[in-house]
Amino acid sequence: MLVSLHVKNLALIEELEVYFGPGVNILTGETGAGKSIIMGSINLALGGKADKGLIRTGAEYALVELVFQTENEEQEEMLKEMDIPQEEDGTVIVLRRLMPERSLCKVNGVTVSQKQLKELASLFINIHGQHDNQTLLNVKKYSHILDEYGAEPVETLKNKLGKVYSAYLDVHRELQNSSMDEKEKAREIALSSFEIEEIKEAVLQVGEDAELEEQYRKMVNSKRIAGGVAAAYDCTGYGASGSAGESVSRALRELKAVASYDEALEELTGQLSEIEDLLNDFNRSLVDYQQSLEFEPEEFDRVEKRLNLYNRLKDKYGNTVEDILAYCRKKEEELEKLEDYDLYLESLKKKEEEYYQELLGLCSKLSELRKKYALQLAKKLKKGLQELNFLSVELEIRVETDPGNISAEGYDQVDFFISLNPGEPMQSISKVASGGELSRIMLALKAVMADKEEIGTLIFDEIDAGISGKTAWKVSEKMALLGKAHQLLCITHLPQIAAMADRHFVIEKNTEEGRSVTHISEIREEEILHELARLLSGTTVTDAVLANARELKDLAVKTKSY
Repeated sequence: MLVSLHVKNLALIEELEVYFGPGVNILTGETGAGKSIIMGSINLALGGKADKGLIRTGAEYALVELVFQTENEEQEEMLKEMDIPQEEDGTVIVLRRLMPERSLCKVNGVTVSQKQLKELASLFINIHGQHDNQTLLNVKKYSHILDEYGAEPVETLKNKLGKVYSAYLDVHRELQNSSMDEKEKAREIALSSFEIEEIKEAVLQVGEDAELEEQYRKMVNSKRIAGGVAAAYDCTGYGASGSAGESVSRALRELKAVASYDEALEELTGQLSEIEDLLNDFNRSLVDYQQSLEFEPEEFDRVEKRLNLYNRLKDKYGNTVEDILAYCRKKEEELEKLEDYDLYLESLKKKEEEYYQELLGLCSKLSELRKKYALQLAKKLKKGLQELNFLSVELEIRVETDPGNISAEGYDQVDFFISLNPGEPMQSISKVASGGELSRIMLALKAVMADKEEIGTLIFDEIDAGISGKTAWKVSEKMALLGKAHQLLCITHLPQIAAMADRHFVIEKNTEEGRSVTHISEIREEEILHELARLLSGTTVTDAVLANARELKDLAVKTKSY
């Protein structure tokens, strides 16, 4: 359930905070008051597209914060998967900060991506706007609607189908790309054989190239290295006057001569003796290293040629020895196929047929599953439409199979057929429904899907488009019924729907210090009657209109009590 909304520095909103409750939360207001901004802020907080132009002029950032209350294990499990800490009381705080250069999304203080935020939001809330009705005009969307109703069983089967279809396409493409004549096959065999032989003759060893590079670098720079080592030996040895070895040796002799006069000098003499030993070891190591610099020209030639071989093979077959060896294995596999090409093609055709038959089986299972759920959904949807003043509605969800048109989605064509008038043949919803009818059909569909998915909060942004009178009252009754099991937030212009509010909020736009500012406030009792009267009359609120508003509200209260 959505507990509260806090918005700051967003478009016409300077700062506002509103607390929602269970049941039906109605939002009304004059055209242009900022109702769309309120709904837009919720959508923005839930990962909607961010536009820096929404930041209120003069502000450094815009902020939207939503507070939810977890209601089921699925929501809690999603939070665990995203490593988001959970409050003991089940509170979930979603924050979106919009800045000129970027936006920041956080859930319970943990930074998340927009994608993660949208995934999480889908478990807490479902937003329906007027444009969603257009989904019913796109026949391609019908299979997705049916599959969403089928939920996990359909999704599991579709995932398996998708993997098999991908494997089938890989084999199919390989088969298509494997067509070659005898001359082309002979050329490929000759080329592969040459490349394999060239790599194997090199007898490559992983790590040898690095060792060769080190040896080559040492050999090429041996003279310079020898000079440096010799100079170091002169400085630290015993040959040159003033060298470190000579100086340390002289110092040690001096200390030994006087060490018997003071015990402290014996300790210092010992330390200097250790230094002389270390220096002797160092000089011996320098001598050994000097000797290692001596090599025969033949050895240099061998290292250079071997290193050139590695570099040439890297230029042709890969950047590393591992890449070259992997390339060789790949060519060996290809050569094996080429040398027994007919058998290779036959195995591909067999594998393709096996995948195809598996696809047909999975598509058939998916089709049967869809037909099963199509009957259930059609029955519930028809009942829902009758509750929305479609008295003579006939509805059928047809699942037609086309084995010649298989995809990762199966081979079904799904269409929703409806007849809204007695005696009229059923036609696709996409062809016969008007704007107001689409609104009601979508409302009925949302109601069915909400019960199926156990979504706690539903938002309807002007669901009343294109309806009035008795139909509007039927829609309001449906909203009241939905409100018993779900939290509803609804923006409306119709008094019939507004009368069903468990909590009623008014959105107003005022001018403060020369700037337009949008506010939202909860109204009660007499204020509600005046707002209903405004919706009823559209102009002057008279005593007669107020009486009508009171009668409408009383009727709504009585309806909800059933």
